[in-house]
Amino acid sequence: MPIEDRGDANVLTHALAKDTLSRLRDVETEQVEFRKGLVKLGRICGYEIIDGAMETEFVAIETPLTETTGERVKGLDDVVIINVLRAATPFVEGLLKAFPRAKQGVISAGRDEEAGMNEAGEFPITIDYVKLPEITPQDTVIVADPMLATGSTMCTVLDHVTEVAPDDVEDLFVLSAVSAPDGLLRVGEQFPETDLLTVAIDDHLDDDGFIVPGLGDAGDRAFRTT
Repeated sequence: MPIEDRGDANVLTHALAKDTLSRLRDVETEQVEFRKGLVKLGRICGYEIIDGAMETEFVAIETPLTETTGERVKGLDDVVIINVLRAATPFVEGLLKAFPRAKQGVISAGRDEEAGMNEAGEFPITIDYVKLPEITPQDTVIVADPMLATGSTMCTVLDHVTEVAPDDVEDLFVLSAVSAPDGLLRVGEQFPETDLLTVAIDDHLDDDGFIVPGLGDAGDRAFRTT
């Protein structure tokens, strides 16, 4: 099965997704290859969502030789991708290879590292910019962020998304490359209507709220900042 139910989340188990993630984790992977890896992983995840979560329909086709019946994926034009800036930008670039006609939204969100985690394991989150398209009940919504650590950022982002999304939206996915159990639990409890998708569920968070073993700061590694 390309998508396995692991309780707190669904895990994308495609061999190429696991291979790409392993390369992303490697400290020796430099910026260009890291960005390319995130793009590649986003594309793989997009295809796996199509294969594992979207329906097909039979259609009549006329080939150069005869008439026949084929299958097409339903709903490819009804997809909304939310880019959680900035680390998700190359990840979303890959998703758009699978969903080239998707509507796109942007939310710039970041946690206050200096404030640190509170006793509940949450960070204060700053939202600098929000631009979301219209979301209809027929849409499949994918909120993409490569790292789901404490879940503080994602829960804040989902507050904005669910304000504009109808209650009966077709599907609402939270997609990450690596996730910590704490973050999955927090998002799952606060937004039970979401489908949590990840390539890996990592061991734990360290005292600073970083995923272990993780892959470092995806934004810094992709954009050569510190």
